[in-house]
Amino acid sequence: MKIPLRTASKCMSLVKCMSMTKCVSIAVLVLFAAAQAAAQGPAGAGAAGAAGGGSSSHSYNPLKWIGKKDAKPTGDSPVSNAELDQKLETELRAMQVLSADTTLKQACVNFLKRVDCLAALHASHNVGLNFECVKSNVTGVRVGTDTSSCRMPAGDKPLSLAKTIKLLKPDADGKSAAKDAESVAKQELTAAGA
Repeated sequence: MKIPLRTASKCMSLVKCMSMTKCVSIAVLVLFAAAQAAAQGPAGAGAAGAAGGGSSSHSYNPLKWIGKKDAKPTGDSPVSNAELDQKLETELRAMQVLSADTTLKQACVNFLKRVDCLAALHASHNVGLNFECVKSNVTGVRVGTDTSSCRMPAGDKPLSLAKTIKLLKPDADGKSAAKDAESVAKQELTAAGA
């Protein structure tokens, strides 16, 4: 079988073209790799920069891009604000929610937010529960007073206010009582200037 000369030359040019494409793609890869190596600088410079030894102030960690700017305590923070506490104590004592011998700071010692403490105070007063039991269940911290008469959740995990009310007084509507207490607490904080 004889292949015409014209067809053979077309095949040869196709083979040359394919090998030329391979050569060009290999050259591009080599140039790209060389550019990457040059960007890293001298040997070990990339490792020193990654280890924090570089002089650049830019961080590649995206979590460090988000900075805290002048974090100020809010009225709902656990940090005590004496003037706010005094206003709230006067109001709570007038409603007989807080006893005369207890300060708000003492009552709210294990709560993370003041609004949660106020809600627990109101809920325990409105539903007729022992505040120390409510406090122990909501914060998950057993207080120094005797809470042996309190029903506690299994596992010592904190409960929501609604679940605490339901646990301590099963016949009460825990959701609505908690919702009412939380809205009153927010209103009190707003009225007191928090």
